[in-house]
Amino acid sequence: MKLMVEKTEKLDGEVTIPSSKSHTIRAVIIASLAEGTSRIKNPLKSEDTLASVNACKALGASINIENEKGWVVEGTNHSFKDPGEPLNMANSGTSLRLLAGMVAALCDFEVQLEGDESLSSRPMQPLLKSFNELGAEALSSNNDGYCPVSIKGKMEGGITEVVGVTSQYVSSLLLACPLLEQDTTINLVQPNELPYIRMTLSWLDEQGIKYEASEDFTRFKVFGNQRYKSFEKTMPADWSSAAFPLVGAAITASDVLLKGLDIKDTQGDKAIIEYMKKMGADITSEEQGIRVKGKSLQGFELDINSTPDALPALSVLGCFAEGTTTLVNVAQARIKETDRIKVMAEELSKLGADIKEREEGLIIHSSKLNGNRVRGRNDHRVVMALSLAGMISEGKTEITTAESIEATYPTYVESMKALGAKMEII
Repeated sequence: MKLMVEKTEKLDGEVTIPSSKSHTIRAVIIASLAEGTSRIKNPLKSEDTLASVNACKALGASINIENEKGWVVEGTNHSFKDPGEPLNMANSGTSLRLLAGMVAALCDFEVQLEGDESLSSRPMQPLLKSFNELGAEALSSNNDGYCPVSIKGKMEGGITEVVGVTSQYVSSLLLACPLLEQDTTINLVQPNELPYIRMTLSWLDEQGIKYEASEDFTRFKVFGNQRYKSFEKTMPADWSSAAFPLVGAAITASDVLLKGLDIKDTQGDKAIIEYMKKMGADITSEEQGIRVKGKSLQGFELDINSTPDALPALSVLGCFAEGTTTLVNVAQARIKETDRIKVMAEELSKLGADIKEREEGLIIHSSKLNGNRVRGRNDHRVVMALSLAGMISEGKTEITTAESIEATYPTYVESMKALGAKMEII
């Protein structure tokens, strides 16, 4: 599928932001483990979350997703069944890594996890190493450190060290280790994406799971022989998804109200509000939501280590802002669905952007953009970011692999068109 975008002078109206992918996946996994019935209110139904749902069902959980306002999960009481075939995690790195930990903790039979071409390019070896150090048998089927992976538990506990290049490694261990017979010490080297670690810890806190964490998140002690319990919880709106209408409103002559966002939630991508304010954006918090009004912006140096998912949208913001915008300390953006640093530099250049790739970020100069054909690279955030670039480009912009938007923001095009954006799926 292709997304056709034309220059858009202004956006106006209200948009309700979809629920958090990261929270929904954690909710599905914990509910699937627990004893009893859990109710996940206002979940995100997308390709990424459904990958987690389907895998948990294959492992024995009963999950009813017919009512999109609330999913009902009958847990497995910490006893997974043999799925009998590989678990297909599609393109969801969060689902892959978090569920891999649960398999390593609970399954005394072999389980294979696989995914699409993009998922098979995201490293798993550091996490597999930790599973092995804690007593499981985990390996990459092709001996290259990537999917497909084969895991046979059960981990027992002990001491492991894992690199923090992605927070998903330590989140996987934090969620799995309470289920082990022994206590576990996790030493985390060079932690990144700290808000996502805080999100995982907040779930442990709500579940009453006992652990200790150093202030700098380089050491964790997780106590063994614990259990998860059923729950009822409403999923908050997704700040990562909110980045796109936020930036879209800021780079056009707009007045847009974003509804459903919780500024107190643990999601790190709420920091995009502060990033944009540093660049001069007119953003206010109201009782009904977050209001954004378009105005001129000034380039700024932004350390976005905690918010790598914001890089694609911010790179477009940098094209619009006067002067130079520098995105730094975000090397982990290279191991997402795509190498987002490289991809955004290449694709925005096709539209005329003055943009330079660095090892750990981007340098973007104010640029006049012109419509062209660009590649979405099967990366939902890249496609949505390029659609924003199309809104400030002269002429028409054609973006490939638009279907990838389904991963996290299925209603994106519909919502943006309702605000006045000139875009159409073909």
